[in-house]
Amino acid sequence: MKIVKNLAVLAVSVTLFSCGNQVKEVKSLKTELDSVSYAVGLSMSSQLKSNFSEVNKSLLNQGIRNGLDSTNLLIETKDIQNVLSAYFQKKQQAQMKEQQAKAAELAETNFAENKKIGEDFLIENKTRAGVQTTASGLQYLVMKEGSGEKPSGPTTRVKVHYHGTNIEGKVFDSSVDRKTPADFGLSQVIKGWTEGVQLMNQGSKYKFFIPQELAYGAQQKGQDIKPFSTLVFEVELLEVLN
Repeated sequence: MKIVKNLAVLAVSVTLFSCGNQVKEVKSLKTELDSVSYAVGLSMSSQLKSNFSEVNKSLLNQGIRNGLDSTNLLIETKDIQNVLSAYFQKKQQAQMKEQQAKAAELAETNFAENKKIGEDFLIENKTRAGVQTTASGLQYLVMKEGSGEKPSGPTTRVKVHYHGTNIEGKVFDSSVDRKTPADFGLSQVIKGWTEGVQLMNQGSKYKFFIPQELAYGAQQKGQDIKPFSTLVFEVELLEVLN
């Protein structure tokens, strides 16, 4: 992980330049090298503060001292990278989660009407002849019932033809238009697909009306799928691959 390597080098460099109170503080810069050395130290300490503001300075210095004399190690050398990687991975995940929450909150404000339009559409759509609704809220209409095998679970790979639109009928993706079937694992697609295709026998063609929470939710996908979009797919299950 690049950030771990950078911070590890940074921590060593900063501490070597200023290991605790053992280095005599210089009051003036007499040569160009003095200035460059001091500037490098300031730059690295700034990076350390911005990327690792919660650093325990005492233990940072102790780690450098122990590492230099190879004594009294509190963490085995072979475990250093794992400790750093685990910490910064958790930190990055927390930052991503926070960013996603903020994006979802912003989407709730900016696309509330889109969400309401989708909900109203589904309320009316479920009263149409032939439309069935599952416990999750997924709606579907059987256009053709096949007689082949069903996918055995969410890890099954399938080959399908599909035609995807929004509730206004605007096409955003279509293997039918491309004249090329798609194959994928059912765990690799949106929840509405994962659930819906498992209802189908090979040879079937269903029309799915997928609530936003079973599609992309607060995420925007390209220009045509806005946050909280209800999606409509016609799906033909050509083959259950495994």
